[in-house]
Amino acid sequence: MSLDDPLIVSDAAEANQSNAAAAAAATAAAGMPPRFSCFVTGTDTEIGKTLISSAMLHALVERGVRACGMKPVAAGAELVDGVWHNDDCDQLAAAGNVHLPQSITTPFLLKEAAAPHIAAALEGRTITAVPILAAYVEIYAAADATVVEGVGGFRVPLNDSFDTADLAAQLELPVVLVVGLRLGCISHALLTVEAITARGLKLVGWVANETVADMAFADENVAALAARIDAPLLGRVPRLATPGAQAAAAHLDFTQLPNWPAHTKL
Repeated sequence: MSLDDPLIVSDAAEANQSNAAAAAAATAAAGMPPRFSCFVTGTDTEIGKTLISSAMLHALVERGVRACGMKPVAAGAELVDGVWHNDDCDQLAAAGNVHLPQSITTPFLLKEAAAPHIAAALEGRTITAVPILAAYVEIYAAADATVVEGVGGFRVPLNDSFDTADLAAQLELPVVLVVGLRLGCISHALLTVEAITARGLKLVGWVANETVADMAFADENVAALAARIDAPLLGRVPRLATPGAQAAAAHLDFTQLPNWPAHTKL
């Protein structure tokens, strides 16, 4: 069997999940508070997942927590001084305070700004779960809090038989949903909530992010979603003159999330 064999991939993925579970159990046994981790997904691409993930990291750092962002798959990179950079990854790194090699925080950094499975094929690569789960375990060991940002919406293909919903399920993290406020967002959001639940994952909060200027009936859309989503609304981020982690965090209340750490700074 090759390393691409589904049985080997499955066994390795289960081993990495067991490592993370063992580390969590050791933390609990030591009487330490459980570590905060979550998976941030969205109703679509370009709806503010990175902004909200960065705001979450900023809020964690402000509480004196060692926090690291992870974007396992990123498509669209630019070569700067001999190093490939992705803007989303750079924003996450800037917001956190635990800095690890890019090969760990983004195991699959792809050059072409396209659907990940297409961008990977152009480079002769195949996106698989094992490197991502192994990298997550390393981040878990190095940080007290981890924010994992997905790519695109909740069901973006990563290879022929593996998508971002599969990745979220293998990571087994609670999910935060970013809803981009624009026409059609109610259906997009509710369908995504159904998909999250169908994977056996727990939706622990959602954010309304204003992606367009002067959306008609924005308040009514938020109210309709709040009445239908069985998870707390963490906040509503307006159109920001200068988008950034700190500015977005001012509109959000992450304390509603499970295992959100207490303030440790004096």
